[in-house]
This record gives sequence, structure tokens and C-alpha cells, in this order.
Amino acid sequence: MTEGITWVGLDVHKANINVAMFGPLTPRAVQWQIANEPQAIRRMAKKFARIGGGEIRVCYEAGPCGYVLQRQLNSYEDIVCEVIAPSLIPAKAGDRVKTDRRDALKLAELFRAGLLTEVHAPSEDDEWVRDLCRAREDAKQDLLRCRHRLSKFFLRHGIRFDGCRPWSRRYMDHARKLKLENATAQSVLDDYLLAVSQHDERVLELERRMSDLADGDCYRERASKLMCFRGIAVVTAMTIVAEIHDFSRFKSPRQLMAYLGVIPSECSSGGKENRGAITKTGNSHVRRVLVEAAWHYRHPPRVGVKLRKRREGQPGAVIAVADKAQRRIHRRYLRLSEKKPRNKATVACARELVGFIWAVMQPESQAAA
Repeated sequence: MTEGITWVGLDVHKANINVAMFGPLTPRAVQWQIANEPQAIRRMAKKFARIGGGEIRVCYEAGPCGYVLQRQLNSYEDIVCEVIAPSLIPAKAGDRVKTDRRDALKLAELFRAGLLTEVHAPSEDDEWVRDLCRAREDAKQDLLRCRHRLSKFFLRHGIRFDGCRPWSRRYMDHARKLKLENATAQSVLDDYLLAVSQHDERVLELERRMSDLADGDCYRERASKLMCFRGIAVVTAMTIVAEIHDFSRFKSPRQLMAYLGVIPSECSSGGKENRGAITKTGNSHVRRVLVEAAWHYRHPPRVGVKLRKRREGQPGAVIAVADKAQRRIHRRYLRLSEKKPRNKATVACARELVGFIWAVMQPESQAAA
């Protein structure tokens, strides 16, 4: 039933918000623009009640402005705000005109028709943890860039450290002890070494904070279950928990696989089946760490010292599922690697791993069913 409901579409930007509203008393769209400020948003909410009436349902696209607007609107009585997945908004192939006013109107019309897909918004605490995990990813990328600059500096000047694994402690000791005759070259080397050291410390500090959160009351149970799997330690477990937040919203493992973009794309018609590469839609952060974890399953099943320590005190049912995952995914890797490239076989193993993760992260009653 849509009678008595006010439908609002917002096109949100850093400086302003374009509003389009359909209400019980306003069958034609009412549009205006406001500044993206808390006071202006408060006045906008009062305007909804004054000229719209009834239940007020608001939507806007997920984007760089985050969930601050949603939380503010949901704090007002009779207002329900949803954040919409931009990639799932229906689009007309021949529509070549795009403006902020038209975008807001399109959102309101599609929202009223029930054609939009809501994004599951994290809580404020979960969002901070997610930002911490993504900051660690950024720090790792910065560290990689600094290492590349230093290694190319060595390559340009014919400097080699034979018998050392790159970026090992011994390798870095040789690099720090290196003395160049030219003072300018030495200053450049010192600057590159300082950058590598600083970003290395930055990564370690962020990982320590993630480890502290994994030991906290809010995340200990979920992170510990995930760490029972081979290839999933603190960083991977916290990334999965922070990005997905609530596993119960996925009614089947295939839904979680689709959300992570690890299912094959398909273009089948007229009785012909044509499947291609994975869709790569949804959450790329979790997809990346799961593919990295899946590489561990190319080795024969075993429980090493670190994995055994992570499993201490965990439920036997969870450990049994993790052991089953080791055996099954390893067999699948061996079978697929005989006829497919290893990277494709590993992605297929990551998809299989998602199913086992879904099983252990569900409530006991639902998982048993």
C-alpha cells in the first residue's frame, strides 16, 4: 500500500541537496534545493511533514557522502530514510540528459514504484571499524609504492644484494648499511629508506589496532570463528566482519557469493548457456582478501602451529566445518588446476570458501536447517 505515503528522492552532493517529493496531497512532483547542512536538513524534514504528510519515505544514492544524512533523517519522527545501490538503479538506454534535478525526480519516481534496492547501512561503530580496515589497505599500498621506488633506485644504480630475499630483515639491514660516494645519491637513498620505515610502522600500528578490536567483546566471537579457517588470520577476519557486518541478511550462501561478486556472469538465451568471468560486483575488499585466503588451499590439508593456536577454545562444530573446507577446497583446486589456469582455480576455491564461511556465521538454528 502506497496511499498516504510521501515519497522523496534526494540527489546529495557535498555542497547542496536536490529534493523531489511526491505526497498524498501533491500528486505532481515538488522540487527544490537546499544546502547540505544539518540546520537546512532539519528545516527540510519539517517541510516534508507540512506539505507531504503521512509516513515519509526518503532515499538517496550511496556515495562519498556516506550515511550521515540517513542517520539524521531517521532520528526524526515519521521519516524512514534508505540508501540506494547506484549500480542497481534502472536506466533508460536512450536517456542522454542528466541533471541534479532530474536525478532527484528519477529517484522519487522509482522509489514510489518499488524499483530500487536498499544498501545495508552499517552502524556508526561498524563504520569506524570498516574505515580502520580500509586505512590499513591504503597503508599497505603506500608501503608497496615506497618499496618499488627504492628497488628501482637500486636497479638504476646497479646495486644488488645477492642471497637476500627482497624486503627481509637481512635485505633491509644491507640497504641501511649501504654508503654511496655521492652525497646527493646518499640523501636520496636515506629519504627512500625513511619512507619505507615510516610506512612499515604505520601498517604495523594499524594491524595492532585491528588485533585489539578482534579481542574486544563486540568482535571476538565473529572474528574467532573466521580465524578457524586456514588462510584467515586477524586482518582478513576483521576485514570480512567490518565489511559485511550482518551475515544473517543473506538467506543462502549463493546470496553472499553474489554480493561479493564471485559468481560467474551469464548471458544465456534461446536455449544456449553462456557463462563468463566472475561478476566482480559488490564488495571488492572482502573479495580480495578471500581470494588471498583461497591460495592457501592449494596445499594439502594440515593444521599448523598458528592455526591450532587460533582454534583454541572455539566450538567443535566450527572447527569441523573448517576442516571439511580444507579437504573439499583442496580437492577442488587440484581438479580445476588440471584444466584451468591457477588463478581461475583459486577464484573458484574462494567462491567455495564463501559457502563455508556463511555456514559458520549463521545462527545455530538457521545453519542447522
